[in-house]
Amino acid sequence: MTSKPAPSAAADSDLPALQLRRNEDRRLRAGHSWIFSNEVDTNATPLTAFRAGQVARVMTDRAQFMGYAYVNPHALIAARLMSRDQRQPVSAGLLRQRLAAALELRESLYHTPYYRWVFGESDGLPGLILDRFNDVVVGQIATAGMQALQIEVAAAVQGVAGIKALLWKNDGGARKLEELDLEISVAFGEVPETIDVYEHPRGGDALHCVAPLAAGQKTGWFFDQANNRARLPRFLKPGGRVLDVCSYVGAWGVQAAMHGAGAVTCVDASQSALDFVARNAALNKCDIQVVKGDAFDVLTNLADTGQRFDTVILDPPAFIKRKKELPQGQAAYRKLNQLALRVLDPGGVLVSCSCSYHLSQDDLQDAIQSAARHVDRFVQILEVGGQASDHPIHPAIAETRYLKSLFCRVNRE
Repeated sequence: MTSKPAPSAAADSDLPALQLRRNEDRRLRAGHSWIFSNEVDTNATPLTAFRAGQVARVMTDRAQFMGYAYVNPHALIAARLMSRDQRQPVSAGLLRQRLAAALELRESLYHTPYYRWVFGESDGLPGLILDRFNDVVVGQIATAGMQALQIEVAAAVQGVAGIKALLWKNDGGARKLEELDLEISVAFGEVPETIDVYEHPRGGDALHCVAPLAAGQKTGWFFDQANNRARLPRFLKPGGRVLDVCSYVGAWGVQAAMHGAGAVTCVDASQSALDFVARNAALNKCDIQVVKGDAFDVLTNLADTGQRFDTVILDPPAFIKRKKELPQGQAAYRKLNQLALRVLDPGGVLVSCSCSYHLSQDDLQDAIQSAARHVDRFVQILEVGGQASDHPIHPAIAETRYLKSLFCRVNRE
């Protein structure tokens, strides 16, 4: 067990204080790590006095220590706690300790090193995502505070796990909220253009695919759906037709083809993604048809031309990124599911997913049910899936629970 460093009065006193308004410490005491700008006593500690990414001591209005946080005066989330232990300020040692703890968890869950190594707040490292592909790591930084620690994080990644290469794919939209530039850079090592990915190699057939890194979506792969993809085979009709909508590089489609599907079609708006679908089909010695186009347009055309499938998988990008987009996003999920239901044969299975945090599981169920009523279908939800265990949920931070996957049987009324 790693011992905690001795108290450092000098280190503590050198840091500026960020004082909370009265009664604004309750959420932090319950375990959340975010401090919103309207929770700060700006008369006592003006946010304008802080640099973006600066570390501060968070204090209550009664001068009680709450933790060490990094601050961004330009963001709605003005500060994020990194440590609640007064003896353990933000340092390279803290980063190594958190990375080591996160690594220990993943190594206990996965037989081979392909997983999300760090999942932000859930691993005590707010604003940081690290996905591991054996000895290559792809990282994303979403906050000014973690950006200020980027060099220290890279050193810790290399030191804790002996990683050979680290690619920073700092091109996510969340960076704009923190007034950070979008950039892609290599921290160290030689980063390949593509990477081999293995899912669930512990018993049974492994899902083996190739994915792009710098040119890919997010970190290049979506580890969060791994458990749900593993569920898919038991819902497949032997020799049935499978439609994978918003397929990206075809992970769902390849899984279906490997486990008895008679015909698989992958749909995506990106030709580059579909090129990887073809590559992954060849890699796994299976045949997959690809269709380039907008998901809504392709589904409409398939329905109008009488195409029918035994399984339809909907794994779209987030339609709702901010709470104010909820009504519009709900309508989009209803429409997409309605179109999918039109191409399902009676007794078929719909796998409907949402990675929008602001759309709850109940909201997704309502969208499916509303779509079903519109096209005279009867839906039974057979199983509910969430994000894989390398994306642990922080019980005090609802935002860390975002992925919903509903496996539904569909019949005519």
